[in-house]
Amino acid sequence: MATQGNSDLYNMNAGILKKDACVVLVKTEWNAAIVNELEAGCIAVFKQYGVKHQTLIVPGAVEITFAIKRCWERNKNSEAPDAFIALGCVIKGDTPHFDYVCDFVTQGVLQLNLMLPIPTIYGVLTVNTEAQAKERIGGAHGHKGEEAAITALKMINS
Repeated sequence: MATQGNSDLYNMNAGILKKDACVVLVKTEWNAAIVNELEAGCIAVFKQYGVKHQTLIVPGAVEITFAIKRCWERNKNSEAPDAFIALGCVIKGDTPHFDYVCDFVTQGVLQLNLMLPIPTIYGVLTVNTEAQAKERIGGAHGHKGEEAAITALKMINS
């Protein structure tokens, strides 16, 4: 089980933070209440470490990877970000749609990490219920938005 207590993720002694870092968050409109909390967790960490950020909004999880790729292509020669974070929440329903969406976004983020010279952090919750999602935005399972932001900051320096 992924709980906050079984990780040293929050230990920020692992590396030196890049000055003037910029992270682009790409978040979905689906399950907005959950996703907005993920974004708020990211922003809280960025404020703590003085990191610039920008948010792009896409309709759903399937569109996240396209938006990240397009953002990179448009900005790679000028104001390129130092990392991307994919933020979304996919809640299982009665059809196999959940499986397809989860696979699509997971494989898409994998491909971005292999293709781009900067990290793309997977901050997409894939849960069975809304209650499970809420446990991951400050509940029993920590705050996955904060964790995604910390991961981005650590990966920028690797």
